[in-house]
Amino acid sequence: MLIETAWAGAAINLFFYMLASHVVGAYWYLMSIERQDQCWRNWCGAHNLSTSYLYCGGDRTHNDPAERYTFLNASCPLIDPDGIEDSTVFNFGIFVKALRYRVVETRDFPYKFSYCFWWALRNISSVGSNLDTSPFIGETLFAVFISIFGLILFSLLVGNMQKYLQNLQSIAARIEEEREKRKNTELWMSHRMLPPDLKDRIRLYRQYKWKKTKGVDENGLINDLPKDVRIDVKRHLCLALLVRMPGTETFDDSLLDAMCDRLKRVLYTAGNYIVREGDLIEEIFFIVRGRLESVSTNGGRSGFFIRNYLKEGDFFGEELLPWSLEASSSHLISTRTVKALTDVEAFALTAHDLKSLLSYHFHVFNPLQRKKFVQSLKSCSKKWRTWAACFIQAAWRRYLKRKRNNALQEAEDKLQEALLKAVGTSTTPAATNYASRFAANMLRVLSRDGGSSS
Repeated sequence: MLIETAWAGAAINLFFYMLASHVVGAYWYLMSIERQDQCWRNWCGAHNLSTSYLYCGGDRTHNDPAERYTFLNASCPLIDPDGIEDSTVFNFGIFVKALRYRVVETRDFPYKFSYCFWWALRNISSVGSNLDTSPFIGETLFAVFISIFGLILFSLLVGNMQKYLQNLQSIAARIEEEREKRKNTELWMSHRMLPPDLKDRIRLYRQYKWKKTKGVDENGLINDLPKDVRIDVKRHLCLALLVRMPGTETFDDSLLDAMCDRLKRVLYTAGNYIVREGDLIEEIFFIVRGRLESVSTNGGRSGFFIRNYLKEGDFFGEELLPWSLEASSSHLISTRTVKALTDVEAFALTAHDLKSLLSYHFHVFNPLQRKKFVQSLKSCSKKWRTWAACFIQAAWRRYLKRKRNNALQEAEDKLQEALLKAVGTSTTPAATNYASRFAANMLRVLSRDGGSSS
């Protein structure tokens, strides 16, 4: 892609070079007409004829058009500047070819266009070294302009081509370096006898990383910048993502700048698991582009399943924010599994960096103030809100189940009482068997109806 762009830039410079040739050729054509007209005017003045002789409707000595045409051409012979021996002969200079080859007179536009363009391109490329001008001041200045303009254009073209060639060499060097890395990776995978699916995942990651970075280490490039420039760059790249996380609106600019400075760019390909349920939470991720799936089962608990999708501008791992302010030093366990559905680009902030930054900026808080702030962070957290909604739903289902069981028990008691009244004092085995079967069937119907209504 970069190679094609470099060649496109060189083609654009060449196009402007050719466009300039077209403009110069057009001026050369117009000045050729002007020099032909000037020659005829000089001849009319020398023979005491009115210039109306040259135009339609004027007084003419010769009324035959063919005779007038021959007479005018004879009065202005088209002789090369080097072949003029008589000083009275009009010197057309660099315009003699336009008149000799009838470029001015013909109505064939492609012929006009192509010859004028070729004349200008040839002389601009040679910076006017082949121009043989007449003493006419306008023609001399035009030749000087062609020489200087051609020299400038040629220098720009050569300079730009050299720049693009250097870029191509730099890109070729990075491509060769990447090819060597891929070769070493293939040798390593073969040596370790990795399974084919794992090899494909490694290849896809390397391809995606090359597509996004083109071999440039962005983190290293930014870290080499001066501190103030690095912070401004990171602020431009990351601040809009960072302030979307609840709780950051209370942070001052110095803390936000420090957090932006610690963010690192990470890449994941489709199908990668960024974090699994039960793993340690080590980073907060801010998604730049891509789509992910977040699933939580509460440790495989039956009937508990939460799924949502993350996209550009979202984040996850925000539970590290209140954890980093708590006094406990225990590790934080992930309650969800996050999987990349597409290729993902994100910024990551490690738990260690976050804890050190917040501990430094909030060291003036007393334990009570810190506890209140942590509680406010948890109340704003999407994860805690989702869990609260799930537990409320679970409690509501338990309530409905208890209510249904109580209703079934009450219905069973009433049914047994009704059956006893219907059977009366009969205690025969047939009556007892009939009553139990009838009660069991009725309870199944009630249970099914209650389950469907809930």
